[in-house]
Amino acid sequence: MKKPRSKVPKPRLWRPVLAAALLGAGAGLAAVYGIGGLQRNGTPVQADAGCEGAVEAARRLRPLVQGEIAALTLSEIPRRVPDLSFRDGAGKPVRLADFRGREVLLNLWATWCVPCRKEVPALDRLQGRMNGKDFVVVAVNIDTGDPAKARRFLAEAGTKNLAYYDDPSTNVFQELKRVGRAVGLPTSILVDRAGCEIGYLAGPAEWSSEEAIALVQAALTR
Repeated sequence: MKKPRSKVPKPRLWRPVLAAALLGAGAGLAAVYGIGGLQRNGTPVQADAGCEGAVEAARRLRPLVQGEIAALTLSEIPRRVPDLSFRDGAGKPVRLADFRGREVLLNLWATWCVPCRKEVPALDRLQGRMNGKDFVVVAVNIDTGDPAKARRFLAEAGTKNLAYYDDPSTNVFQELKRVGRAVGLPTSILVDRAGCEIGYLAGPAEWSSEEAIALVQAALTR
């Protein structure tokens, strides 16, 4: 009579595979969240010690991010906004650094962007409400065609307070895209007096709402 064969457990091949997968995931996370800072679209974002104040302001503003501006993402990493270059209404070059000393709501828009067409009048009302030396809305049009079209739109929308800025090269969009701050239009970034990011919003917002005005006013409080 033959003795029954003892069952030999099969090697668990999934263990080394799982271990390798976990190591790979860990390496990927380290690459993204490592010492070099957060990475967006292949470009590492370096923490800027000079922008710690903007992160502290973001923490202070957190309770105000609600209602019409609930989609605003506040900064957790001290980061400087790229010194973007665009044109003013006379066609002269302007840089974001030219607005240092004032808090800036930077907005990128285009006439073909349906949400932008609704948002621009709200930006105009915000500028009118907050008009002063400490704050400015910088709305940059990135239409690549006839600039007269954008000007006609602003006139038809009844804007009275916004200065005209444009960048038909769309370089401002591309630069912000490289650092993960432009995935579409409209895009808005709240920038402090030192050129550091307090927060950003991908998509439209009612910038003339009481929630938005309260947040901007609080951001101006040192």
